[in-house]
Amino acid sequence: MPLTPVDIYNKEFKRGFRGYQEDEVNEFLDHVVRDFEAALKENEDLRQQLSGIGERIEQYRKLEETLKTTLVVAQNAADDVRAAAERDAESVLRDANTRAAEIVGQAERQLHDYQEQLMGMRRDWDTFRARMRGMLQGQLSLLDEAHPGEVD
Repeated sequence: MPLTPVDIYNKEFKRGFRGYQEDEVNEFLDHVVRDFEAALKENEDLRQQLSGIGERIEQYRKLEETLKTTLVVAQNAADDVRAAAERDAESVLRDANTRAAEIVGQAERQLHDYQEQLMGMRRDWDTFRARMRGMLQGQLSLLDEAHPGEVD
């Protein structure tokens, strides 16, 4: 059992021949009791502080675990968002490329159609010109026949 201030205060020594002076011993014991009480009180205060610090350390550990978990969840969420954005971007790019290919294909078909129309118009022009030339030459021939001997 640990020694208490009361044990020190109540301690009585046997008297012997030429023993210590009782007043000096009692005064010293009183001093020891005061110091021992102060040391015990300080020890108890330190234990309470240590207990409080231990509780705060445990709170900080829990907070640290919560923060770690939150960071992991946030990182996973960021990774999911990034992956979804990349998938969306790839989908948009594929759709844009498909649409661009359709537009280019349509433009190439229209160009081909316009080129065919132009070639048809050139043929029609050449035909018109040939007919007009033939008709004009026929008319000139008729004029020459109607008035022979006249010089232009």
